[in-house]
Parts: sequence; C-alpha cells; structure tokens
Amino acid sequence: MEEYVEVPTVLPAANFDPVADAHTLRTAMKGWGTDEQAIIDVLCKRSNQQRQAITEAYKKEFGRVEGDGTFKPKDLIADLKKELGGNFENIIVALMLPTVEYCAKLCHKAMKGAGTDEDILVEVLCSRTADEIKEIAAAYERMYGNSLEADIQGDTTGPFQRLLVMAVNCVKDERHYDADKARELAEQLYQAGEAKVGTDEDAFVEILGHAGQRQSYLIFEEYKKISGITIEQAMKDEMSGELLNGLLAMVKTVHNRPRYFAERLHVAMEGMGTDDSALIRIIVSRCEIDLANIKYEYERDHGKTLLSAVKGETSGDYRRALLTLIGDA
Repeated sequence: MEEYVEVPTVLPAANFDPVADAHTLRTAMKGWGTDEQAIIDVLCKRSNQQRQAITEAYKKEFGRVEGDGTFKPKDLIADLKKELGGNFENIIVALMLPTVEYCAKLCHKAMKGAGTDEDILVEVLCSRTADEIKEIAAAYERMYGNSLEADIQGDTTGPFQRLLVMAVNCVKDERHYDADKARELAEQLYQAGEAKVGTDEDAFVEILGHAGQRQSYLIFEEYKKISGITIEQAMKDEMSGELLNGLLAMVKTVHNRPRYFAERLHVAMEGMGTDDSALIRIIVSRCEIDLANIKYEYERDHGKTLLSAVKGETSGDYRRALLTLIGDA
C-alpha cells in the first residue's frame, strides 16, 4: 500500500470575488458570439465551492423582478447550456455541480433507461472512501427521490449487485486491521478460488466488501505468500465481467488509488476514438482531490505526460478546459 499525500491541480483562487466573476461570465455570454476563453479562465480556475458562490451571485445580480413583484433568479447553468455545445458544454456543466451531486448524477445516468453502464457504477462506488460514498448516496436520494441502494437492486443482479450494495452501505471497517485475521481470510479466498473447481464469487464479495483499506492490504500480502501469485492475477483467472471489474477496482485502489484512475484515463484514450465521458468524469471529479498524483502515476506507467496525451486526443475549447484543469505538465 503506497502512502502518499493527495495533491489537487485545482485550488481555490486567491482574492476571490464571486460578483466580479459572475459579471465576467455574463459579459462573455452577452450579444453575438461567446468568449469561451473567459469562461475557461473563470470556471476552470476556481474551486467547486467558489463555483457555487458564483452561481449564487449570478442568480442575484442578473435576476429580475416579475410583474407580480416576485424575484426570478438568473440560472447560470441554463445560460451556459444555451451558449455552449458538445464536450465543452459537458465539461463546464459538470464543473458547475457540487462534486457529490455530480457523482450521484453519474450513478443515475448509468442506470436509467435500457441497460446499465456497470463501468461507471464500478468507477464511482468501488474506488471511493466510505465517507465519499455516504455523501453521494445522500445526494442521490435528495435529487431523485429513490435510494441509491434500491435503484442498484432494481438494475443489477447476483454477486455484483451485492458488491455495490455493500459499498453503498459503507460496511468496510477502516479502523480495524489484524494480521492473524488477514492470514485466515487470505486462506479462505484461496480455498474459494484457486483451490477448487469453480469459484465461490460470494466469498470474494463478502471478504473484500467488508475489509477496510489496511486490512485488505494485509490480506493481499498474505494471499501472495499462500498462492505465489497476486490476488489480481488470481481473480483474473477465476472471474470475468462486471464483478471482476468491481473487485479489481477495490484491489487497485487499496494498492494505489491515483494509479487506478491513471489506468482508467489511459483506457479512455487508447486505441481508436476517445471515451470523452470518461475523460470528463475522472478529471472533473479528481481535480480538487488528487489529480496531480494521477498525473505522476500516468507518466510513470505510460512514459508520457497526461497533458500531452489529452492534448493529442482532444481539440478546441474542450481541450483548453481539460488542460487548464490538469495544470502544467
């Protein structure tokens, strides 16, 4: 388990003035044409909390009093949507939501309509801390009137469903770790997978779904001693599909969370085409947490900077917004 200090790439702006920023944005959107660079310079260089303050200032500064005397606030997100388009609109609108609401929206989008985007559910729910997931689940219920757990149960099945439900219920015990217990649990995992014909997937879900980060790390180290291969290699040999992806996300984030997200970014950009929704999702949700760490891991694993990779895959205002959030190489 690599120890590191989380380093964001987007920090709160000094001498912040939400009213001045609201006026800059209004000027950028008034009349013919749009000053996209001004929008980037404001919204990609402020913290999420500051962007919420700008939204409130914009409501008050540019709202109007109706004929009946009621005050109608001006909606900044609605105005941005009118002026912008494509991936540039998507990234700016994503930045305007409080982070927990953005993550809740991602989960909802992954489940609504026909089919389920299991990759998004895994990325959001199997890679975050219990405290982050609690906030996302609360925001989800506030926004959609249903519990996140209920919607997951209605949209997924089997051990994968159980894994996500355990994540949402925050059953991991982050305070407790015990080397003797880790050896016992590693042996149980070995017996549930490599040591038998077929795989007891529920055993993997139960053990890894409950173990906190430090306990998980001890289990993985003990597993290597028992089996001679890593838990990741064993799971790849024994499982497939969304359950494998969910369990691997848990294992990888125990070892090195930024490296997990660096890998997800690489997958989004490798081969033909670019998964822009994944690029936006990861960069927006991590830029105020640990995107500098993710950049470091990306360069270490892939021999080029994240900045240069994104530059090669994107263009226009969308590219400028992403590069501003990523910061200097």
